Amino acid sequence: MPDDADVTAPAATSRLPREAAAPLPKWAMLLAAGLGMRLRPLTESRPKPLVEVAGRTLIDHALDRFEEVGVETVVVNLHHLGHMIQDHLAGRDSPEILYSHEPELLETGGGVAKALSHFDDSPFFVANTDIIWLSGPQNALQRMAETWDDARMDGLLLLHPTVTAHGYNGSGDFLIDPAGLLSQRPEREISPYMFAGVQILHPRLFEKAPEGAFSLRVLYDRAIERERLFGIVSDGVWFHVGTAEGLAEAEAFMQIRYADTNLR
Repeated sequence: MPDDADVTAPAATSRLPREAAAPLPKWAMLLAAGLGMRLRPLTESRPKPLVEVAGRTLIDHALDRFEEVGVETVVVNLHHLGHMIQDHLAGRDSPEILYSHEPELLETGGGVAKALSHFDDSPFFVANTDIIWLSGPQNALQRMAETWDDARMDGLLLLHPTVTAHGYNGSGDFLIDPAGLLSQRPEREISPYMFAGVQILHPRLFEKAPEGAFSLRVLYDRAIERERLFGIVSDGVWFHVGTAEGLAEAEAFMQIRYADTNLR
């Protein structure tokens, strides 16, 4: 993952039957505490979220996506050169930004768990800051909100086809059934879908979570056992910008992104 049944494309994008659409989450979290080791020496003098693609920082690309759909408050976790992120975002009017400081790195799961006090008991978005996602015909975050079923889900992950994922060369992460239910990719096998670094999580997913630093994968595994982890497949364009190669590829694409008006 980026830092971290029979499978068919129609099944992966199907809607789940339910009584009424859930409201779009008004809260989100951006994971911005990483060291950016694979982007050194660039990240020796700036945190990875402040690396620019097409003249805009990675963290602003993500905040723009949340602002577009009406997310009101975003929690940003900080560690490596975190003061630079705070200084940069001080000039941004919306959404409202709160900070969760990590004197010691807590990994993805521990970082979100530490920030839970900022959220009420309702679902919230979480996104990585070493990615850029462009929606297809429908906004990806809106699709996720429309798919969310609070009675059946503790987590909903945005997946992307591995063959069209820019800056990614792994073997995929999950299998997805016709209802969108996820299972882990078996060891030594290949999955056509990878986790795209955007998700909706409910605070109940963190009940009895480990203390300190831990990966969200621990909680994914628990939710899979209870059949409460689901996914939808992106129909847009996705970039992993965690390496120099991925950064160059994203920069080159973004220079011509407006040639395809279906992507935004």
